[in-house]
Order: sequence, then C-alpha cells, then structure tokens
Amino acid sequence: VQLVESGGGLVQPGGSLRLSCAASGRLFSLYVMGWYRQAPGKQRELVASITSIGSTNYEDSVKGRFTISRDNTKKTFYLQMNSLKPEDTAVYSCGYNIVSGSPAYWGQGTQVTVSS
Repeated sequence: VQLVESGGGLVQPGGSLRLSCAASGRLFSLYVMGWYRQAPGKQRELVASITSIGSTNYEDSVKGRFTISRDNTKKTFYLQMNSLKPEDTAVYSCGYNIVSGSPAYWGQGTQVTVSS
C-alpha cells in the first residue's frame, strides 16, 4: 500500500487548508483511516479518524474546526481544516487501516504551518 499526501502549506491564523491522502491499496472501503500530527517536541497524536461506514471521531482541540471525510471510489480521504490556529502547526500524516490506534501504513507527512 502506498499513500500520497498533498495539501499542506503556510496559512495565516483563521485560514483553511485541505489535506488529501490517496491510497493504492485494495479493500480501501473496509478500513478505518485517520490523520495524525506531530508538533516539534511533542508526541504524535491522532487528530481525526473515520470508519468504513463514515463514523468520525476528533481530538478535542479540533472539534468543530476540522472535518475528516472519505471517497471510497477514489480511494482518497481528506482533512478539511478551518479556523486554523498557530497551535495547529505540525507535520500531518495520514494513517491507513488503523487498529488499536496504530495504522498499518503511513503517508509521507506534510507540513502545516499557521503563522502571520
């Protein structure tokens, strides 16, 4: 399985970004997918996840601002990030087939920087 991420970058506080993660694997629609982030000096955390039937879960600090979604026909999932804050600055990585909090495969990571 290969994962290709896109969509990171530099944005001002209050701005928006959309991350994408395209997968090559079979049975994409069956698995739990998610987005993780790691800020400098901090542990990696699970930001959002989505099940095969579209149920979602979010880390408290991003609830109401971030939205995870998936398109099984395109084997791609997304993270729409709105009202971004400087504390959202981190390397964001997509995770494929998450079981007990750990993905079987990782994306390459993309930098998101929120700064004026």
